[in-house]
Amino acid sequence: MRILLLGGTAEARALAAQLHPDVEAISSLAGRVPDPALPVGQVRIGGFGGADGLRDWLREAVVDAVVDATHPFAATITANAAMVCRELDVPYLALVRPAWPPGDALVVASDTEAANTVAEKRFSRVFLTTGRSGAAAFKDADAWFLIRAVAEPEPHDLPLRHEILLSRGPYHYDYELAILREHRIDALVTKNSGGAMTRPKLDAAAALGIPVIMVDRPPLPEGVQTVATVDDAALWVRSAGRS
Repeated sequence: MRILLLGGTAEARALAAQLHPDVEAISSLAGRVPDPALPVGQVRIGGFGGADGLRDWLREAVVDAVVDATHPFAATITANAAMVCRELDVPYLALVRPAWPPGDALVVASDTEAANTVAEKRFSRVFLTTGRSGAAAFKDADAWFLIRAVAEPEPHDLPLRHEILLSRGPYHYDYELAILREHRIDALVTKNSGGAMTRPKLDAAAALGIPVIMVDRPPLPEGVQTVATVDDAALWVRSAGRS
């Protein structure tokens, strides 16, 4: 069978490896990250051109199913994929890693609300881990930011006072603890990405009593079937092939 695997995550790479070589998985990466970690098997890099482009691609490729293992905040491609698969009657599954329990974090709905919270609480030294696109909401903030991202943010999106830390996980507790201490961080801003790879920053912040501002996940489209593990996604794919 042949599937389209919307990827760019560790879960997507693990699923591609688990299905190979019995299932022809075409992994699709958005192409926003330089030198991405590539999965086994076929890979396409770049967007589809919105819902219309994805619809055309699926018609031409004649795939048996689509598995969406994108980042929990990749809301646009998830919405487009769910809608187009429903229209074309193509089986669709979302592989969604479990969210982090918010604990004592200040939960907000957007990067803009996170920036407003930084201002309201008068935090002065912020560890910003919302990705390269998340920096724009903080460009007018009156604080110093340690901005960690895989790729360099656009210069016009950066706050006046900042330091860029280009880095890719997984991260470890001792490393995160050292980062927070070395830079005298008094607030951590993160998205609720979930997963173990970037969880240690939350544990380190908790150990040091550093407040956490957590951007909540966008909701999934209604009616979408989901699983939480790579193993369950692999079972679903093989079941779809037998249907």
